[in-house]
Amino acid sequence: MLRQHFQMLARYNTLANHRLYEVCGQLSDAERKRIRPAFFKSIHGTLNHIMVGDRIWMTRFQGGNIASTGLNAILYEDFDQLWEARVLEDERIETFISNLNEEFLSSTIEYRNNQGNIYTDPVNLLMAHFFNHQTHHRGQIHDLLTQTEIAPPVLDMHRIIRP
Repeated sequence: MLRQHFQMLARYNTLANHRLYEVCGQLSDAERKRIRPAFFKSIHGTLNHIMVGDRIWMTRFQGGNIASTGLNAILYEDFDQLWEARVLEDERIETFISNLNEEFLSSTIEYRNNQGNIYTDPVNLLMAHFFNHQTHHRGQIHDLLTQTEIAPPVLDMHRIIRP
């Protein structure tokens, strides 16, 4: 059951990101990068942060170690390159999640966070955090979009999974 739940969240993640990027793509580059009252300073900065988080967690889930780039790193200055990377990352996530097994979901992962602290946490909790993190920051972008001339997209899970 947990595997199916995470597969649904991975599909939702892909579809929600697609909707969000379509709307953000209607903004000028200057508008996406405009400094706003947000933790990652702009729509563009927040989109990059989601990518940073996804890459960190996917590397950990796949057994690797990853050095911190800083959570506010701008991986892609160019929006089109960021969008292209987003599509590839979402494909990576869906493929990985489709191959999950119960053994992995009931295991733990040891990792070093950005402050250098070492943690060992259950995979099922970390997976839930992974998807929650994306949703949390998409919500911030949704709010930032209300400060522009472009209406934010509907991101409710039940409206995306069952349109």
